[in-house]
Amino acid sequence: MKVFLTNDDGIHAPGLWALYRRFREEHSVHVVAPDRERSAVSHGITLHTPLRTSRITVNGGWEGYGIDGKPADCIKLGLTMLLKERPDVVVAGINPGANVGISINYSGTVAAAREAALFGLPAIAVSINGYDIEDYDGAAAFTEHLARRVVKTPPPFGTILNVNLPNIPMEKVRGVRITRQGIDRLSREYYEKRLDPRNRAYHWLGSDARIFGEDLTVDGDALCQDYITITPLQSDITDYGMLAEMQTWDV
Repeated sequence: MKVFLTNDDGIHAPGLWALYRRFREEHSVHVVAPDRERSAVSHGITLHTPLRTSRITVNGGWEGYGIDGKPADCIKLGLTMLLKERPDVVVAGINPGANVGISINYSGTVAAAREAALFGLPAIAVSINGYDIEDYDGAAAFTEHLARRVVKTPPPFGTILNVNLPNIPMEKVRGVRITRQGIDRLSREYYEKRLDPRNRAYHWLGSDARIFGEDLTVDGDALCQDYITITPLQSDITDYGMLAEMQTWDV
């Protein structure tokens, strides 16, 4: 397979290079990723400043392109300018921190995969439920296995697979669940007002710990019960039920 890897944590992130190590054993791999942390930028793209690229060498010889833009920029520029061949699959990740529920809407990892899907490519977003991650290799192996399956049976145009893994050894994972996105706001968000040294106010976003339920058809619930979750997500966000109802409106 020809594999295009990206992320939103920056080109030096360990999750990205865990994927690289795994895929390069049997596949042709190209890396185009942000040159720095770009988490939670969603599907933003760069319009009013130029994009600059640089060849970056990491881990004693592995190379990729670092882009001073967002994850979706990396996909656009990679596919239209930097890669000489069209890839068979695009993988975004491995992201530390789950991308489930409403968090999907903010995720640069998910947005990168979605941008690839809008180019007509099979795409996977991969995250691990935690930040203190000691071993990305099991998640990378699972992703490589799933990528082979996705290339054989690509999702419909505009659909991606959003994968989340529990932060535990693979032998302790209870299984794989095909899930839907949970959309309940299960934690309270707030802004903490603070003062800087010049006595000017600023605000810092915070939230309470998320509480998930026990519905194994929901991404966050199944993930917190130690299942790998795979959620198909569409780029078409039209509400077709509402669309039909609105045909009767007198507007």
